[in-house]
Amino acid sequence: MPRGDGRLSHDLDPQEPGPKDECGVFAVWAPGEEVAKLTYYGLYALQHRGQEAAGMAVGDGSRVVVFKEVGLVSQVFDEATLASLNGHQAIGHTRYSTTGGSTWENSQPTLRGTGSGTLALAHNGNLVNTAELHAEARRRGLKVEGSSDTHVITALLASRPDLPIEAAALQVLPTVRGAFSFVFMDETTLYAARDPHGVRPLVLGRLERGWAVASEQAALDIVGASFVREVEPGELLTIDENGLRSSRFAAAEPKGCVFEYVYVARPDATIAGRNVYAARVEVGRRLAAEHPVEADLVMPVPESGVPAAIGYAEASGIPFGHGLTKNAYVGRTFIQPSQTIRQLGIRLKLNPLRDVIRGKRLVVVDDSIVRGNTQRALIRMLREAGALEVHIRISSPPVSWPCFYGIDFATRAELIATGADVDGVRRSIGADSLGYVSLDGLVAATEQPKTRLCRACFDGVYPIELPASELGKHLLEGAPDRVAAEPQPDRPGLPDGATPLLASQGAGDALRRP
Repeated sequence: MPRGDGRLSHDLDPQEPGPKDECGVFAVWAPGEEVAKLTYYGLYALQHRGQEAAGMAVGDGSRVVVFKEVGLVSQVFDEATLASLNGHQAIGHTRYSTTGGSTWENSQPTLRGTGSGTLALAHNGNLVNTAELHAEARRRGLKVEGSSDTHVITALLASRPDLPIEAAALQVLPTVRGAFSFVFMDETTLYAARDPHGVRPLVLGRLERGWAVASEQAALDIVGASFVREVEPGELLTIDENGLRSSRFAAAEPKGCVFEYVYVARPDATIAGRNVYAARVEVGRRLAAEHPVEADLVMPVPESGVPAAIGYAEASGIPFGHGLTKNAYVGRTFIQPSQTIRQLGIRLKLNPLRDVIRGKRLVVVDDSIVRGNTQRALIRMLREAGALEVHIRISSPPVSWPCFYGIDFATRAELIATGADVDGVRRSIGADSLGYVSLDGLVAATEQPKTRLCRACFDGVYPIELPASELGKHLLEGAPDRVAAEPQPDRPGLPDGATPLLASQGAGDALRRP
């Protein structure tokens, strides 16, 4: 099935995935409404943020019921299931695994008994002190049900029988480090919390008879909720029959993820007051100023390259056009191709419009280069279709560092920008020229101060301190004793202010490989 927002360029080869979005969360408190269906539609709008699993929890005042499964939102839920989930409040989740494997046990929402009832929780982001929190849970004799950081937080929140959930959250949340946008609930009350740095987006909306919280505004729009504001960094919202109230568990130190503007968020999202589509068009304009070239046509790699290609064409005066047509029905459930068919590479999903391309000098705009395999195959295909020249323009700086805050890139050893300069990457992919937008150009397009953005995947400066212990997607799998710290080797050549790293999300030893 095609991805929820139509983006394509990082899924061209099923065997060579690109950066994985983190997760999407949705919550609704609306007595008298069909909250399960509202949550279903909210998750549908957030499908692009995670396609491994989906689930929801529904509360009716006396109990909390969870239904979740591995698969896309449309595969997990049907009419009969939604009709059986009755209540006045719900939370939902679409998952891509950044801590813990892609298993049913790690799908969300999590569910845990408390001293006064039941707790369900869903999480977008990734924690960096999971090992420390897991050790605290073990010290207190708590059993962590799964191998994700979300299970650890759920266990800690539910472990204070003498406190209501709100009070427990105000004790636990200040101890949590990393990127998190939580939605959680017990039988009667809905909660939402965002980390003090606001790395991942979280927005609040108003329904006629209630409230909604979501990772992106599109999920509010689809259920008819009006946008109220962003959940503030370091804020805990509580929603019950007495209305909405706000508490603060930490001072705000905003460091929003700049890659949300590049790739993760839907184009119709608004983050920190800046529309993502407008930001991407502006990046294209800046690309044209920074890396001009004489050419006949500006074309995007569908779909993620479209806004920046429009901006590049506007600023350069070179005509914009589509040189590729896509097969929208090749998605995650597509049968894996045989080796013979795999030689056709991206033709499984893209085919050139030869009459548009033939005899042209092309500017091809994409959002990022990860391993370079997609661009290499694309350039070969365009030349075979008759392109005279292929000039690649990328609407982000080189991705050179792993993300520990909720995006699963390739490991650093696999990132093409780690081992080659721009000209080396150009030669590797076979382009006539290659230009990345500068980090300053990208930041300017977001209209946010540089100091309020996390740019770690581009410059190696990590705003949330990373522990010396091992960081990895499978940190908690296999044995509970894997929380022990491992000495951090010295590694020269870090940018000023950068934190030394040991591992990436995708592989525990990635930065120790040659």
